Amino acid sequence: MPHPATDHTSTPTRRPTAPLGRAALHGTPPPEHRTEQGRSARTLLPRRSTAAWEPADHDRDPLAILRAQNAHRVPGLVPVRMGRMAATPFSFYRGAAAVMAADLGAGATTGLTVQLCGDAHLANFGGFASPERSLVFDVNDFDETHRGPFEWDVQRLVASLEIAGRHRGMSRRDRERVVLAAARGYRETLRSFADLGHLDLWHVQLRGDDVVDRWRGSVPPAVMANLRQALDKARTKDRHKARRRLTALHDDGELRFVSDPPLLVPVRDLFDADEREQLLDVVSTALATYGESLTGARRVLLERYRLVDLARRVVGVGSVGTRCWVALLVGRDNDDPLFLQVKEAEPSVLEPYTSASPYREDGRRVVEGQRLLQATSDALLGWCSVHGVDDRRHDYYFRQLWDWKVSADIDTMLPVAMAAYAQVCAWVLARGHARSGDALAISAYLGKGDVADHSFAAYAQRYADQNALDHQALVDAIAAGDVEAVRGV
Repeated sequence: MPHPATDHTSTPTRRPTAPLGRAALHGTPPPEHRTEQGRSARTLLPRRSTAAWEPADHDRDPLAILRAQNAHRVPGLVPVRMGRMAATPFSFYRGAAAVMAADLGAGATTGLTVQLCGDAHLANFGGFASPERSLVFDVNDFDETHRGPFEWDVQRLVASLEIAGRHRGMSRRDRERVVLAAARGYRETLRSFADLGHLDLWHVQLRGDDVVDRWRGSVPPAVMANLRQALDKARTKDRHKARRRLTALHDDGELRFVSDPPLLVPVRDLFDADEREQLLDVVSTALATYGESLTGARRVLLERYRLVDLARRVVGVGSVGTRCWVALLVGRDNDDPLFLQVKEAEPSVLEPYTSASPYREDGRRVVEGQRLLQATSDALLGWCSVHGVDDRRHDYYFRQLWDWKVSADIDTMLPVAMAAYAQVCAWVLARGHARSGDALAISAYLGKGDVADHSFAAYAQRYADQNALDHQALVDAIAAGDVEAVRGV
């Protein structure tokens, strides 16, 4: 949220609605045209060419890209980000979306555009509660979402699987099976979605029980039992658990965030009393403004809660250093808490290599991209922008902090389980691309055979090699004292 000196909050931009008619309802081209478009894309980016990837610029400097990102982040948290990225090649990859965007943006593309997740590595998929209170599995990180060529998301996913497999000490053969499972799963799922009507496709989602049913025969019973246990545990990770872990009751009868620096720091420990009150006033105004981005019924729900505390929170790897807050609100009483994550949205790392965002506010870009890609989204997902006395606009998006969240334990995942998980991730990625792009054209490009699958697998190996070099460059820079890092946080 803004610095205490923030002077006002802007309202979300309202874009005029196009009138009904030909300008608003243009439909899709005939299937034969879309199929030909997909096949023609093979001349722009031959399917086998991905396998031969190498950096377009051999003087590329990944650390320079990271330094440019860090310049806009909270200075005291940048060393934490560098320390987390330096831990392993996989943790580096998680934080290096901007580096990979530069590499992808330097090459040829298919021109078959979709709404990209923008950071589709395997740790950015997981389960959460739908507004209807069922556990669904989907993409769950959209900071970098932007329109672009579909293959960039697939490349980001398959490379993450190869890197994670190396991190787990898997054999080359096992890693190849995992990556091919994802590439094949994406291609076959896209083809099945190409046969659906638009409305039918729009309602397709993957529930937790569906995951169990669909991939039961792909993994040993013990792995499936662990999956069921994880799904059951996810339903306990809710606002009541957040209250027990993140807050304490003070003498005035109000809940307050506990202090756990640097991961969770209440505003009372960041600012003096006057600044704190000023900040909370600004946040209250921002919450009201954010409410304007919700539907009417959900806005009424939000208005029944009052803000009682705010804390700065460190999340993830790549996001460390961005202004991320968690707001504590209370409804009927202290047994009715609401935790909202308030996260700063910066321009997508993909934007320099694609086209300008259609939205002036990056918070709105994130929210609109998430709503398009996910089958169902957080009921309180929204956005707002605030301006400070420095005349800089800060964009934020809001969502519930914990609402049945579950993610895969990559550090303990066996090859057979990772292969099944790769298929699940590929399924939901294909579903998001089919919703936001042309499944028939993409399917025609990929074809019925496994040419594209093996090309993506070869790309994953090559990019994993490059990522290892980039990670080592960061480790060496830290050792030389050129980069400050805090480890183990």
